[in-house]
Formats: sequence, C-alpha cells, structure tokens
Amino acid sequence: MRVLLADDHTLFRDGLRLILERAGHEVVGEAADGHEACRLARTLNPDIAVLDLSMPLLNGIDVARELRRLAPETKTIMLTMYADRIYVLRALKAGAKGYVLKTQISEDLVRAIREVSLGEVSLSAGVAASVVEVYLNNGGTAPDPLTPRERQVLQLVAEGNSTKKAAKLLSISLKTAESHRYRIMKKLNIHDVVGLVRHAVQSGLVRI
Repeated sequence: MRVLLADDHTLFRDGLRLILERAGHEVVGEAADGHEACRLARTLNPDIAVLDLSMPLLNGIDVARELRRLAPETKTIMLTMYADRIYVLRALKAGAKGYVLKTQISEDLVRAIREVSLGEVSLSAGVAASVVEVYLNNGGTAPDPLTPRERQVLQLVAEGNSTKKAAKLLSISLKTAESHRYRIMKKLNIHDVVGLVRHAVQSGLVRI
C-alpha cells in the first residue's frame, strides 16, 4: 500500500515509517499537521492515510471528513491515544475505516492496513467492545452541537491563534470567523477563551 503518515511528532513518524516499510508498504508522504495532511492527500492520492487524532491546525477526525471530499479513494485509519467511545464513533462517522490505539503492538497497525485495504473496518481490541456495546444497545453519542467549520475555528482559537489568524488559515473572511466564534460560545455557553481551551482539550481537539 502507498501510505501517508500524519502525526505532529517526528520521532513517532520515523518509527512508523520503519515499521510499515519492513511490512512492505511505501510511505509516500508525511505531515505534521492536519492542513498538510489534506494537501498531501490531495496531491499524492495515497491508498491509506494514517492519522493522529490530535494534530495542530486540524484534528484527525476533521481531516478524515475532508479526505472523503478531497481524496475519496484514500482510506483513513486513526492512530491515537484516545480510547473513549465518543472519539471512536465520531471517527467512524467521519469516514475512518480503522481505529488503532498507540498503546497496541505495531502488528495491530499493519493488520489494520491490510484489513482496511480489503474493504473491512478494523478496530483495536481496546475499542471494539465499546462500539459493539453501543450497537447492541441501539445507542450512540450525543450529537456534536458544532458544525465542522465551527470545530475548526474552535481548535485554532484554542491553539492560541487570533480570530484574524484563524480566518486566514481557513481562507474565510474575518467577519465569518468572528461569526463562527460567536456561535461557538453561544452553543457551548462559554464566555471566555479559557473556557474554549478547556472544552477543546476535553473534546480531544488539542493537547496540553
């Protein structure tokens, strides 16, 4: 498989590349943030994109959603520390075909790439049980009150960017970015930047 790696830790990407190359895969590109991952996927059209959930500028779940539009032939696998079912279900809803925990052995990622390439959904044992439980109980996660664009603005603001900088990074007008920020605070009933940062951390959009 031709694989794109997206993770903001260079040493971790180096290790992944060695693991995948030993398994016979070709790493065609590496990204350190979500925007770069989208750009590389669009230009390189890899078979598989392995995405960290928590990345600067654009998180892995929103990258997976974007890749459905930008590179529809590319299948995505989340590789993350987050085992909570809310992240797993949101990732699957966004279009991810695999969800692998970083705490698992390297063979799990190799297996996930093989299964996803065959059209299957691959989940680490540590998260599969909770997904099955939700299915059996006809349950799910509470709907996210924010739109994909509002989540992108929230992440950028929580990472310390001004609204003006967020507008530039998202290629939208300052007025539009300010409108998104106002709606975010209203929907979440949050009244300051500290509250926005706290929510972004709890939601897995940013790391501290």
